Amino acid sequence: MNRAEAAVRFIDRHQQHNRLLGFVYGVMKKYGDDRGGQLAALLTYYGFLSLFPLLLLLVTVLGIVAGSSSSLTRRVEHSALAQFPVIGSQLGASIHELHRNSVIGLVVGILGLLWASQGASQIGQFAMAEVWNIPGVHRPNFWSRLVRTWALMGVLGVVLLLGASLAALATSGGHLPLVRAGGVAASLVVNGVSYLMAFRVLTPKQVATRSLVPGALIGALAWTVLQIGGTLLVDHQLRNTSQVYGFFAIVLGLIGWIYLGAMVTMYAAEANVVWARRLWPRSIVQPPLTPADQRVLAAIAEQGVRRPEQRVTVDFEGGEDRHAP
Repeated sequence: MNRAEAAVRFIDRHQQHNRLLGFVYGVMKKYGDDRGGQLAALLTYYGFLSLFPLLLLLVTVLGIVAGSSSSLTRRVEHSALAQFPVIGSQLGASIHELHRNSVIGLVVGILGLLWASQGASQIGQFAMAEVWNIPGVHRPNFWSRLVRTWALMGVLGVVLLLGASLAALATSGGHLPLVRAGGVAASLVVNGVSYLMAFRVLTPKQVATRSLVPGALIGALAWTVLQIGGTLLVDHQLRNTSQVYGFFAIVLGLIGWIYLGAMVTMYAAEANVVWARRLWPRSIVQPPLTPADQRVLAAIAEQGVRRPEQRVTVDFEGGEDRHAP
């Protein structure tokens, strides 16, 4: 054993005997095993396609129902655009340019949302099934996934309404530190509820709701930190930047921001699986495989079952066979 391998094995032994480090590495390892980066990229692609129709439909409907200059309209728009603090103002300006004709905006928004939301929701459901290693034979059919798509749209609507209420509360309190702290705490709660509801809609029914709570908490904390960090970046670094590169900024910034959100969501989902199935400690170098390594590798193999009459057997040297229906 050379010095490099000895050093890595020393680190490996240390993380395996530390509960927190073992759990964190277990989540990172599971993310790689499930090709989480590719799933996050797919979520980013469909999220980017569905975002403009969703915001355009929101602005158009609010303009028709409440009036484009009403306080309710401004608060809901602010709440929605606050999810993208780095490029929110540019995004809002682009949406308002498309919104000049309400009829066209409404038609384009509805058609675009119907088309794009299907892809985003289907990929989201596929990603959760992959993360939980659900065998193909037990995954929801097309009609069940379609119902879940509309349920996800309802979740997004509830999130926007809650965000609008928080925005109104924060506005009424001015810039008092206590009010701002309360707004951050309330945002954390709303983000946690949003993650839990989204996980429940997207995750196959075989997974209990209580198993989705840890990831919802982790995702809410990470997303809230990202929002605060993005707001600080705008306030202190980007306020006086040139608008010459505005087009490139909104496209690249939006894709980057959605990808960050997709990565946070995928890591949060992996944390749910690792916690629920006790998939740690994992080994950095093999051999030997830890029991958690064997359970993960067996689940990945068993995930390939596509028919009720199909059987998959997983065998490890020195261990017992595992059979999947």
